Amino acid sequence: MHVTGTAARQAPAPSGTHPVPAEDPNGDTGRHARRFGLPVATALVMGNIIGGGIFLLPASVAPYGTVSLVAFGVLTVGAITLALVFGRLAERDPRTGGPYVYAREAFGDFAGFLAAWAYWITTWVSNAALAVAAVGYLDVLIPVAGHRWSACLAALALQWLPALANFAGTRYVGAVQLVSTVLKFVPLLLVAVGGLFFFDPAKLGPFNATGGGAIGAVSACAALLLFSYLGVESAAVSAGEVKDARRNVGRATVIGTAGAALVYLLGILSVFGTVGHGRLVTSTAPFSDAVNAMFGGSWGGWAVALAALVSMTGCLNGWTLLSAQTPYAAARDGLFPAAFARRRRGVPTVGVGVTVVLASLLTVYNYTAGSAKVFDMLVLVTTFTATVPYLLATAAQVFHLVSGRRESVDRARLLRDAVVTAVAAAFSMWLVAGAGYAAVYQGVLFLFAGIIVYAVMAARRQRPA
Repeated sequence: MHVTGTAARQAPAPSGTHPVPAEDPNGDTGRHARRFGLPVATALVMGNIIGGGIFLLPASVAPYGTVSLVAFGVLTVGAITLALVFGRLAERDPRTGGPYVYAREAFGDFAGFLAAWAYWITTWVSNAALAVAAVGYLDVLIPVAGHRWSACLAALALQWLPALANFAGTRYVGAVQLVSTVLKFVPLLLVAVGGLFFFDPAKLGPFNATGGGAIGAVSACAALLLFSYLGVESAAVSAGEVKDARRNVGRATVIGTAGAALVYLLGILSVFGTVGHGRLVTSTAPFSDAVNAMFGGSWGGWAVALAALVSMTGCLNGWTLLSAQTPYAAARDGLFPAAFARRRRGVPTVGVGVTVVLASLLTVYNYTAGSAKVFDMLVLVTTFTATVPYLLATAAQVFHLVSGRRESVDRARLLRDAVVTAVAAAFSMWLVAGAGYAAVYQGVLFLFAGIIVYAVMAARRQRPA
């Protein structure tokens, strides 16, 4: 195990596990730096998984028919196995950094750096995309999308407000995440649960609307749904800020992922059963259409737009924290610039600042370019870069199981871990394949750019004092 810098101070480890470096001893404790309990950690997972995509998801998969529910069920199984793997890895090593920590501990500095670099790219590009998408919902309430600079300023405000909450400390990050998660679930549950009382099987449409084979339809539909579970690693990435992380990270990850899956599946099923298939295929606001179909009137568009804004703001709040946590962990080990290891009130403030600035620059470029083509390409790249840390973390669990470096000799538990890990590994490979050739090609270029950064950091570590 590689331990350098501030990570050198060891904390006691339970029997059967390796010693774990104590989290940041640089005096960022206090009333603004507070560890997350199980409820907030679970809210972090659910809030980051369920962003704004849920509000468009039913219309996106409607052209495939109800076979999309089968595809989502398969993906849910894969996501939960990945959640279980993260829980087991966090039980071994409950430090901030998640996949970065697991990859580095198992395979060394270079694998850890690749996990950190890929995850960092994913977070700040996704933040820019999420803020731009949120402007579309804001336009329903306040017309801004028709004016380029008004829309740009609105997108920047939607990024900087969560960043300010992060600068205020983990106490406020947790509060915003918990409140936003609760608020956004009110309208989602209204449709997901209330829609079951207005469910009309005649509106479901065909099982397979593609006209081809069912297996091909499931695979094609899965390409749209594969990344609905990005964020499953949220509690693991912030493990250093979670109380009793060895126990609570795994629980929060599984509960949060299962809760998000339940909302997804019920929401899609309810919309399918309340909005006619022909209307749903062309809908730009399926949840609004579902609310209008259930209760009449036209207030659904306003309600769903407001819910989407709350959802995306909470999602940006959580992702802003995650975007700084992985570089923070890597910087403590000398694999990222040392400035990323600075923390204040429990938050890596330099990481938050750099991330929000990069996302803001990308947002401004998107609006000034007058075309979303380049921006869309970068967003597509994140679909590949997000899978790199997932696959490395799963490989780390495979390494521990095969090498015998496990916490228990219980054969039943060992068999269960092996099966879960095998499914998670297959799921991770499916994520890579689902990203598409163009995304993999562009994503590899981003990873190769990171290799240059790694070379510089490695050389600085070897340089004589």
